[in-house]
Amino acid sequence: MFRILLVEDDHSLAIGMSAGLRMAGLTVERVSSAARSHIAMSEKHFDLVLLDLGLPDQDGLEVLKDWRAQEIATPILVVTARDAIEHRIEGLTSGADDYLIKPFDLGELIARVHALIRRATAVSKNMLQHGRLRFSLSDSAAWLDEEPVVLSRRETVLLGVLLRQPQAVFSADQLRAYLYGSDDGVESNALSVHIHHLRRKFGAQIVETVRGIGYRLGKAE
Repeated sequence: MFRILLVEDDHSLAIGMSAGLRMAGLTVERVSSAARSHIAMSEKHFDLVLLDLGLPDQDGLEVLKDWRAQEIATPILVVTARDAIEHRIEGLTSGADDYLIKPFDLGELIARVHALIRRATAVSKNMLQHGRLRFSLSDSAAWLDEEPVVLSRRETVLLGVLLRQPQAVFSADQLRAYLYGSDDGVESNALSVHIHHLRRKFGAQIVETVRGIGYRLGKAE
């Protein structure tokens, strides 16, 4: 079940929004101030945030900017009475994923929430995370601490195999088959060279040697 953080200081509106979202099968936690929203985001995981901009202790736009500066990637739907086009532009350019103006239809709110969650879920399925390492399945790109890491074609294949099956132990022959197919002209130390390169680029723990069996993905740092 998806978890929603509702940041709204209007009590009656928050009750109505919470009830509608729960009827749509979503779990809702509501806070009424920026301070409490920061605490909630630091302590729990949420699949989406509904963020009012007119909060009593800090402007919601500053809350939004703070989260994005901290690289919090949770989808954020701004729900506000600020309806001028410049407000909408500022909200979206500050990191909001969508912008809904009060008063709104509850059905539209729920539809937008589901659309944002679907989009975020699709992105997360495409991206593999292993500690400080991220790997994109769609374009085979890799990052360490958000810095891109250049990989050779076979390093990319090897890393992808390990990340897709993190619990599996592969024999050297299995990994060579992934990398070279049926090519018999491969040097005997070629696999060891690729593993060495991955360890140099991502840390010694990225590939764990299982004595007498083969290799597997190491523990995340």
